[in-house]
Amino acid sequence: MNRLARWAILWFAIALFRLCHSGILWPEETLPMAAAVQMLHGRQLYRDVWFDKPPLAPAICLLWGAEPGWPLRLAGSLYVLAACVLAGRLARSLWGEREEKIAAALLAFYLTFWLPAAVIPLASDLLMLAPHAAAIWLAIERRAFAAGIAAGLAFQCNPKGLFVLAACTIFHPRGVPLLLAGFSVPSALVALWLAAQGALGDYYREVWQLGATYARDTFLKAPLREGLARTASWAGFHAALIVGALAFWRREPGRLALRLALWAALGLAGVALGLRFFPRYYFLLLLPLVVAAARGLTLIPRPYLALVAAALLVPTLRFGPRYVVLAADLVAGRPHLWRDVALDADSREAARRIRASAKAGETLFVWGYRPELYVYTRMPAASRFLESQPLTGVFADRHLFDTHVSDAALAERSRREVIQSRPDWIVDGLSVIQPALRMDAYPELRRWLEPYRPEAATRLAHIYRRAEGPRP
Repeated sequence: MNRLARWAILWFAIALFRLCHSGILWPEETLPMAAAVQMLHGRQLYRDVWFDKPPLAPAICLLWGAEPGWPLRLAGSLYVLAACVLAGRLARSLWGEREEKIAAALLAFYLTFWLPAAVIPLASDLLMLAPHAAAIWLAIERRAFAAGIAAGLAFQCNPKGLFVLAACTIFHPRGVPLLLAGFSVPSALVALWLAAQGALGDYYREVWQLGATYARDTFLKAPLREGLARTASWAGFHAALIVGALAFWRREPGRLALRLALWAALGLAGVALGLRFFPRYYFLLLLPLVVAAARGLTLIPRPYLALVAAALLVPTLRFGPRYVVLAADLVAGRPHLWRDVALDADSREAARRIRASAKAGETLFVWGYRPELYVYTRMPAASRFLESQPLTGVFADRHLFDTHVSDAALAERSRREVIQSRPDWIVDGLSVIQPALRMDAYPELRRWLEPYRPEAATRLAHIYRRAEGPRP
């Protein structure tokens, strides 16, 4: 079988699984998609749309018109294929064709059979994976400037792209000046674009100032203990990688093994940054272990490969059946009865009710972390804020169970700004779940809410519409 046919088969398998999620938007992809919808309405990112990540995530969504459903999932499958190709090329540069095939297959497998909320969304952490692989491959090939550009693209997906740049220096230390020069190119282009649009200051405040606050204010009470537990859980589901990587480090010690170990250590440091240990953060560790395991699995005696196959069977049995259920739901045209997507299903229902009555050009304001409502309604936002984190000062990683305010000054400034807007529709998607953060708990919002009347409700959201004149 020729190479092209193998890649086509791999892409078909990736696409088949991801299309099972075409009826779902996962939380990590909702804000980039919503921001892209606003960009399609002519809004400038950061200046007109509050967004707390670098710009590539929403920019990429523009390629398929920020449409949910099958366009998003096909785009995701192509992206994962690109990451697999690049990971394979990396392994091939280090060893050969056999390792290339194993690396690509392992990455495709673990980007399919793990927590769906982490591996399915084409969001900031996953988007960093392909340029990460490209950067290390180019560094190994001694193409320092190009490697720096790839690391710079990773940085424009996620600030943790700095770890990618650091990893490049491990593989090509003599190329540091050219690495830095290449790395600066995407950042300089983005800075020039933002400065030309008058959005550079907003970018700094939203991505870097707020990002620093987020990084130093974890919601975990015992982050070290929780981090060890979550890392152990991740290692359990990725046991085949752990076994393969350890086999490589044991059987082929030397300079290359040391470099791969340092790369993995950098990835683990990136996972720990911010002391949250979310599943999606482990993509930084996934790639070095995939590459090391691709070699290690060729060194394991054949009788022991059955143990590796058993390790792969565990995530297959844990996460595989859900794909079957989702596919059956799509074929039958029935809603997904899955607790993990209850909030998304509720947002779809709220959007359906709004679309049934909304007029062209009417605007929307959403309270809570429900930016998918902008994706489903396709409505222009009434303000810069597509969700309520900057309005309450409570980060979305905790606001369903805690009301700790991380940045009270930002929240007060944001509320003063939002009351200057006049949305036609308001969806309160938080108060039902977390009454302590209801809109009328904030004095400056009470008078602003006076012209609005209840229009409809779903199980988890209240929908209001602006009515002219005083309340009866």
